[in-house]
Amino acid sequence: MDPRARALLSWWQAHGRRDPEQKPWMVTADQTWPRPDEVLSPYGIWIAEVMLQQTQLQVVLPYWARWMERFPRLEDLAEAEEQAVLLSWQGLGYYSRARRLKVAAGVLVAMGAGGAEPRGWPSDLETWLALPGIGRSTAGGILSSAFNSPLAILDGNVRRVLARLQAHPTPPMRAQAQFWLWSEALIAATPGRARDCNQALMDLGATLCTPRNPSCPRCPWRDHCAAYAAGTPEAYPVTDAPRSLPFSVIGVGVVLNQAGEVLIDQRLNEGLLGGLWEFPGGKQEPGEAITDTIARELQEELAIDVAVDQELITVDHAYSHKKLRFIVHLCRWLSGEPQPLASQQVRWVKPEELGNFPFPAANARIIEALLNVLG
Repeated sequence: MDPRARALLSWWQAHGRRDPEQKPWMVTADQTWPRPDEVLSPYGIWIAEVMLQQTQLQVVLPYWARWMERFPRLEDLAEAEEQAVLLSWQGLGYYSRARRLKVAAGVLVAMGAGGAEPRGWPSDLETWLALPGIGRSTAGGILSSAFNSPLAILDGNVRRVLARLQAHPTPPMRAQAQFWLWSEALIAATPGRARDCNQALMDLGATLCTPRNPSCPRCPWRDHCAAYAAGTPEAYPVTDAPRSLPFSVIGVGVVLNQAGEVLIDQRLNEGLLGGLWEFPGGKQEPGEAITDTIARELQEELAIDVAVDQELITVDHAYSHKKLRFIVHLCRWLSGEPQPLASQQVRWVKPEELGNFPFPAANARIIEALLNVLG
């Protein structure tokens, strides 16, 4: 076996995250790590892989546990209402992932997957790549984890580890083909242990070869690592100069009627937050008072007239591609039947019922502030 592969697996055998509480989707029914010839259910692995695309393991664990309790079988997910799926995903962000999971569940059930027998699931790469929301690395992670298929992965942790190992001089995303070759070479060097090798790579990146302050003295690849030999491990992976993110101010109206109900609308099924509920509002125009922004947006989007009252809260929120400041005011509904002119639907709900609807993360503080004001 290649000495780097041997060193990696030896380290992982002693220090890897193999405890059932750390990766519950990666253990057998008797709560042990699977042997090379053992097959795991792809369902829990698939859900975990998608959740982990943008989120760290410790954050994912409670979400995964709640998801599996709510949708324990593939069939449960396929038959679920989309709003129930989005509510279970609430807080993880990138909500298109949840919608794609539901669509893919329907496709898999139609193919005959599901049930208690893992071998009823597709085990070929092409079938998984054809499902919505599944790329090459996610498919490789699912198949290597469930079936021990000899497929490589290339997530953020693996890119960082390989970039340092090779002291690669350009950003990894500019050399995807080369990084895939390096990852595949490790799988080829560990015949029959693709599952363990991929998990070891991810664990190495997550626990030792971290973005900042890597623990090089404890790393099994210290003697093989070009970045360590150069004395500059933190200089890798090489990154492009950061771009300044556009900033916008959003005026938001929390509209109450005489019955004490609050008005919410459901976003169109597009973009990162598609299908979620929100308090209505929109972007402040140059030179416009925020109270005028709120009144204008509610007229344009909902065809209602409101009295804009006191400020409720200001919330700053950063996405990967922009920064937003939500300035939120309480509003009194005056006239006009709310119309979903820029959304799927609108609804008057009791404030205590807001927790039954999936909202973007930025709205959690708005809801908390509203409930505090209303007592």
